[in-house]
Amino acid sequence: MQGFLTSFHSSIPSPTWSYFDLGPLRVHAYALCILAGIVVATLITNRRLVSRGSEKWIVLDVILFAIPIGIIGARAYHVLTHPSDYFYDGADPLRTLYIWEGGNAIFGSLLGGAVGAWIGTRFAGLRFWSFADALAPALLIAQAFGRVGNWFNHELYGLPTTLPWGLEIEATNPAYPIGLPAGTLFHPTFLYEIVWNLIGAGVIVLLERKIALRWGKAFGVYLIWYGLGRSFFESIRIDPSETFLGVRTNIWAAWIAILVGIIIIYVQNRRHPGLEESVYLPGRSPEERKAAATLDSPAETETPGNDAAVTSNVTTKAPATSRKKK
Repeated sequence: MQGFLTSFHSSIPSPTWSYFDLGPLRVHAYALCILAGIVVATLITNRRLVSRGSEKWIVLDVILFAIPIGIIGARAYHVLTHPSDYFYDGADPLRTLYIWEGGNAIFGSLLGGAVGAWIGTRFAGLRFWSFADALAPALLIAQAFGRVGNWFNHELYGLPTTLPWGLEIEATNPAYPIGLPAGTLFHPTFLYEIVWNLIGAGVIVLLERKIALRWGKAFGVYLIWYGLGRSFFESIRIDPSETFLGVRTNIWAAWIAILVGIIIIYVQNRRHPGLEESVYLPGRSPEERKAAATLDSPAETETPGNDAAVTSNVTTKAPATSRKKK
């Protein structure tokens, strides 16, 4: 019995499938994990925005821009930082679009998603930083779902290990290190990052109860937390990656994320030490829009002239002295 338990806990197996077919449609587990992360993050962000005074589901107006632009950014970043995988003699250029094969960089999705979110918040009338703060813990949870997708794809694992939670990777895997015997176990960096991200989401929520993490400061904490974890996990990964000055490009990106997070917190803490008055841009809250609509209603008209004033559209009788004599 003890031998069975020891064997049972000696490693983490990789999934035996990564997709299934529904008629002519092939459904990839990676895509389902990404979709699940998006749904959960949307629900959490919506709840956090509503608790801060927004209309219900206004988050949908933002993610309509943030998600597609974020996906484009994620794929573009991955392709540009792994050029040898896509640009060589005889390569099929269309493979740069095959996102279902994996290869969607989180740092690229952050850049693209930030652009999309900025556009979306302007469209919805929300403050960009208010949306970013509401999104911060939800984003970590969404990224945890995405890392489950990496497990299904048998990718992004770390150095060999003899730890009980070593990850099983088949020797036929294209990224399997040359020279290592079959059956070698590897650090499950996807699992490490899942745990790190879930803890980080809890840390942000707890910090918000102690201090005023608004005006982008919660998002700054997110960047610092994720950057710290990612810089370590990236350092023990063995999948091919471009380097700069001997350091993997994703580690540079993680360091930049930490720096940007520190700058956001420092600058916004000096400019905005308290809470924002509203998550809406000036003049865009439901109350302000309703008041503006009332002033613009048909019952109100403007008198012509340079000094036009709003007057009531009510017909009155002219004074008797102004009537023509018959």
